[in-house]
Amino acid sequence: MSDYIILFTVSLIANTFSAFAGGGAGLLQLPVLIFLGLPFSVALATHKLASVALGVGASLRHFREKTLDWRFSALILLSGIPGVVLGANLILQVPDRLAEILLGVLTAGLGIYSWLKPGLGLQTRQLHRNRQGYLLGGLVLFAIGVLNGSLTSGTGLFVTLWLAGWFGLEYKRAVAYTLVLVGLFWNGSGALTLGLQGAIKWEWVPVLLLASVLGGYLGAHLSIIKGNRLIKRAYEVITLLTGLKLMLG
Repeated sequence: MSDYIILFTVSLIANTFSAFAGGGAGLLQLPVLIFLGLPFSVALATHKLASVALGVGASLRHFREKTLDWRFSALILLSGIPGVVLGANLILQVPDRLAEILLGVLTAGLGIYSWLKPGLGLQTRQLHRNRQGYLLGGLVLFAIGVLNGSLTSGTGLFVTLWLAGWFGLEYKRAVAYTLVLVGLFWNGSGALTLGLQGAIKWEWVPVLLLASVLGGYLGAHLSIIKGNRLIKRAYEVITLLTGLKLMLG
């Protein structure tokens, strides 16, 4: 029973902050799964599956606001999902520790970059909305998808910053796309691929799913009612903490 209480509490907190800032649920959730005795591959697959529920919870709130452009959503899905599947199939061939350190450096760099760009993501701008812009934007989303499928946490944060920096989305809208499309569809593809490769701790899944749905809804609600400046600051804090966690192990 104590394991279930720990799982629910940590997952609820992690997913609430993730849904508010645009990523980073694995910062707390994945290490707890490993701490409670799961092997890395099983913990990763279980975490990915639970992260799908984060997308469900966030979707329930964002769909009410009608914040997503479905043509833009299609670009994110068609670019990212093939990368997720590729990354999930490559994970066993990548040295985990080296990959996590490199990802940590990159993730912390996202927060520093956002902090150094005071106006980034505070209002919507129409950037790179031509064929060449969409092509390059889609290629980068594919690369982020590979990271999402093969590594543990922080890749949703990459998507949030890329949507804000390259396409000019405000943070509030970028977070919405990340939570719904990455949380629901990218992580769903990764969970399915990893689940077919290895085991999932199914008896823990209901608790994690419940906490993820509730956390996703609460975090999405906070991101909608709060301003872009607060979301930007939360994003910068989460990226730095996630980066440090990955680098330090």
